[in-house]
Amino acid sequence: MVDKVQKRDGRVINFNKEKITRAIFLAASEVAQKEGKVPDYNLAEELADKVVSYINKKYIDKVPGVEDIQDAVVKILIENGHAKTSEAYILYRAERSRIRNSKTRLMQAIEKITFSDANKADIKRENANIDGNTAMGTMLQYGSAVSKEFCKTFVIKPEHAMSHDRGDIHIHDMDFLNMGTLTCCQIDPIKLFDGGFSTGHGFLREPQDIMSYAALAAIVIQSNQNDQHGGQSIPFFDYGMAKGVIKTYKKLYKQHVLNFIEFEYGKDIEKLEKEFSDFVNEHIKSIDINEHDLFIEKINDIIQDKEKSKKIHHFAVDKALKDTDKRTYQAMEGFVHNLNTMHSRAGAQVPFSSINFGTDTTSEGRLVSKNLLLAFERGLGNGETPIFPILIFKVKEGVNLNEGDPNYDLFKLACRVSSKRLFPNFSFIDAPFNLKYYEKGNPHTEVAYMGCRTRVISNVCGPEIVTGRGNLSFTTINLPRLGIKHGLVNKETADMEGFYKELNEKMDLVIEQLLERFEIQASKKVKNFPFLMGQGVWMDSDKLSSEDTIREVIKNGTLTVGFIGLAECLKALTGKHHAECEESQRLGIEIIKTMRERLDLESKKRNLNFSLIATPAEGLAGRFTKIDRKLYGVIEGVTDKEYYTNSFHVPVNYKISAYDKIRIEAPYHELTNAGHITYIELDSNPSDNLEAFETIVRAMKDLGIGYGSINHPVDRDPVCGYNGVIGDVCPNCNRKDGEDGIYFERIRRITGYLVGTIDRFNNAKRAEVKDRVKHI
Repeated sequence: MVDKVQKRDGRVINFNKEKITRAIFLAASEVAQKEGKVPDYNLAEELADKVVSYINKKYIDKVPGVEDIQDAVVKILIENGHAKTSEAYILYRAERSRIRNSKTRLMQAIEKITFSDANKADIKRENANIDGNTAMGTMLQYGSAVSKEFCKTFVIKPEHAMSHDRGDIHIHDMDFLNMGTLTCCQIDPIKLFDGGFSTGHGFLREPQDIMSYAALAAIVIQSNQNDQHGGQSIPFFDYGMAKGVIKTYKKLYKQHVLNFIEFEYGKDIEKLEKEFSDFVNEHIKSIDINEHDLFIEKINDIIQDKEKSKKIHHFAVDKALKDTDKRTYQAMEGFVHNLNTMHSRAGAQVPFSSINFGTDTTSEGRLVSKNLLLAFERGLGNGETPIFPILIFKVKEGVNLNEGDPNYDLFKLACRVSSKRLFPNFSFIDAPFNLKYYEKGNPHTEVAYMGCRTRVISNVCGPEIVTGRGNLSFTTINLPRLGIKHGLVNKETADMEGFYKELNEKMDLVIEQLLERFEIQASKKVKNFPFLMGQGVWMDSDKLSSEDTIREVIKNGTLTVGFIGLAECLKALTGKHHAECEESQRLGIEIIKTMRERLDLESKKRNLNFSLIATPAEGLAGRFTKIDRKLYGVIEGVTDKEYYTNSFHVPVNYKISAYDKIRIEAPYHELTNAGHITYIELDSNPSDNLEAFETIVRAMKDLGIGYGSINHPVDRDPVCGYNGVIGDVCPNCNRKDGEDGIYFERIRRITGYLVGTIDRFNNAKRAEVKDRVKHI
């Protein structure tokens, strides 16, 4: 007689028949409930007796394991005509197994987070913007690990959790899933600043000068970051800050005029101040004062000296312009410093911030753009390259691209700063898929990007504008795995019919999973997001009350499907990736076009904004590859690296010219309406050849790129402060890398944003950076 059973952890305990009876009864109860019947406990006992009898015969000389007993239960149920009960029992068994595995994974994750140094544990480098060695970084990772396992075990459907764990798909930001947060938002500062706003800890009045505008812009980004799991973007920073420049100019002009009058004529300016202030506020609409005579006449009314009035006015104009320029620079410098030092999310990281600018042609808007670029060029306090905000210069013919355009000087300055600091990146409003939304003079219709690459503009639920909207969530499909399963690995010819069939099945799965997550998000209330929704940052949220759910307003956001490793997928399907063969390029475009068309149909069908993104793959870069190499072994050109190639990019180790790389990747920008980026790698400091740098930017524009950037080495010696290309020895002070335990800072781009030291990258991204070849 069997009287002992071995647990999964090796412990041997007493055998208990009642546990078998109970499990059978619970499975039978589930079936009975669906069929409207009453479960029979006596029958469960009879079946349990048969299980025990079977076990006693099979395990005479050994102790059975828990799995052996469960197998015996399934066998007896099927043999005795209880197939449905057997299925219910199998599902119950699988669910219990999933919960046990979840607990094991969680404990393993917490052990690594607790006892491993960030340099030795990928889990502590999933996000390069978080220092995994700090107390707050560790606490954030504890919360993330617990939340992920809770979501996989108790919140999302088992099939979604299993597909994620198997590596068929990757559900991004799963640690925030049960909280219902949205990913990101493009913030309209003009709307927010008008009348002031509250951060939840006090009301902030409407700012009255450019210093306050810039300071509050940083606070807005920080506050909104605490309500979302992604990044924050201001889509027209120059337009948004311009009013602050005008207010500053008005204040300074009035001050200089009245101070001059008081000094020269001994007038009581306190009596004049309100009257003159009202006059200035009414008549100055820009820092360009064209109605000089009007102001001269007003001054003359006070001092009764026409010639002197002219001198006072022109003196005040000149001084006010110079002082406003100076204060605007200080404001932009403070803004950059703030966004590299202020913390969000329990102090674990600085906010992910992106700033789009470059198209406001007014004098005040131009002053903002110019000084933002100059402040960024100067760097932080010791000359460090700022990591945030991600600057994005919007390129537009007739505005800033060509000589004679009003902001052409700003485009030239943007190229110069980018050649030194890696930012700004460049977005191209004239790309056909961006231009179709553009309305001259309406910055809300100028396509803006998040730094990582996210793009939001089309809308089946409301106005097609950039402000007050963002991505709700996104999930990525593992394209290389589909290529391996249906490609040339074990076949003479690729099974494209099977490939597209399974791709469509994965699309079905991800759409269902995004809808599942949408329901969690839609059930949340305005009060759950006190800044994003409570202050009306998200589109139409100002029409809701604190207790209202947010379903109707979040429909303006996007539900996004992503993909990774198109190059490896094509390699598996055809033997060549899209840069090696025109046929592979055509197939690549067809695959991504198929995904986009499916999502367009889904948008019309469900009246929701389903979209396709070229996935930014930081933490994911090595995860899929590691799983697939374990399943399929090392496959040349597919699983033989530590990472899959980012989205639709040409493999980073493939030698190709800058022009050809742009040409090959450009068609995918039009298809990926939720976001995209194309990088070019240079091997030296492009500040020495700005003409070549500008040529690359213009090639991006001419070939139809939506969003692009140019990578080049940006190194810094923290001891002497030298910035430039540094090998193993600093060319300024001859100090060796690592001397006295101090290493050179190597600024590198990861998914659209920068990271100050490569040791923050996970192993896969380190390998990718090492493999990158230069494009000439």
